[in-house]
Amino acid sequence: MQAILALEDGRIFRGEGYGHPGECQGEVVFNTSLTGYQEIATDPSYAGQIVVLTNPQIGNYGTNQADNESAKPYIEGLIVREFSAISSNWRSEQVTDEYMERYAVPVLAEIDTRALVRHLRTNGVMRGVISTAVLDADTLVQRARRIRKMDGTDLAKVVSTKTPYSFDESDPRYQGEDPLLPSALVQGAEDRKLHVVAYDFGIKQNILRMLAREGCRVTVVPAETTGADVMALKPDGVFLSNGPGDPEPVDYAVKAIRDMMGRVPVFGICLGHQLCGLALGGRTYKLKFGHHGGNHPVRNNTTGKVEITAHNHNFAVDPDSINANEVELTHVDLNDQTLEGLRHKTLPLFSVQYHPEAAPGPHDSHYLFRDFRKMMEEWKG
Repeated sequence: MQAILALEDGRIFRGEGYGHPGECQGEVVFNTSLTGYQEIATDPSYAGQIVVLTNPQIGNYGTNQADNESAKPYIEGLIVREFSAISSNWRSEQVTDEYMERYAVPVLAEIDTRALVRHLRTNGVMRGVISTAVLDADTLVQRARRIRKMDGTDLAKVVSTKTPYSFDESDPRYQGEDPLLPSALVQGAEDRKLHVVAYDFGIKQNILRMLAREGCRVTVVPAETTGADVMALKPDGVFLSNGPGDPEPVDYAVKAIRDMMGRVPVFGICLGHQLCGLALGGRTYKLKFGHHGGNHPVRNNTTGKVEITAHNHNFAVDPDSINANEVELTHVDLNDQTLEGLRHKTLPLFSVQYHPEAAPGPHDSHYLFRDFRKMMEEWKG
């Protein structure tokens, strides 16, 4: 099956099509993770995006239900160098090609992904179209130029849950019997459970697992839930999740954060971090090609330690826009000096730009969930 990628600047890549036949469109970004293609595909933060994976062979260990970070893939399309037609792993339940076809994700393979990634690094991420149905380059380039830009687009309310739900260690998705996952971090937490209300801007399953492993009972609420409605649930803490799109149009969440600041401990990651920055009077901006991968070095300015971290974001908080008298800048990316974390000096609020729950990625930053629990316990008294 022939397939083609057309970028908005006119660059064309021709290869072979797998997964779902047809057409998809979105912003084309690259991810440098060596493993975890299923977790990447099912991360709601990738809504509206076509993902290029830099690891040369993808699909070789298949797919399974346990590795899903949400109920379905959210990527618009997938681009790889070599797409394995077979799977070889004891955990595999379905060949990756069948999995992508089942969830209507087009896959473009057998192209020079190194050339594509270098093009995106040089020129920045851009809109693109993958098609197996139309192979005329000029037609697809024009379609790519008509795709709505990510800038100014609120996708959080699109991917968010429509109704609240609960999550704790009794949920099947908790995977407490999985020998590959760590046991609960808080022993005897059943007697001192804390109630966390988690905003779903595109929340990943492993975030919920990490909160539950810290002895938390989680109530997940839709993105547009007001601060007053959250406070009515009497939370011990509020969690602000990751999510796709531009943070600036998510003004309803910024208002909710301002309504809750100082009344309850708040912990945000990724989009949640950007929303905290806006709520504190800061500004956000779009990165040239974003951070996507599981190997980004981040320095903890408080301890001086360097953590290897998982990233997936296109926007960042401008550190110069943050009031240094009120807010401490706690983490910085050592690749490009991007602000990666902040903490209010007097209010119980902190956030990080990267993904401490990883999935996929290293576990260096799991301690942040422990810090959140400690903050809630101290606030609760």
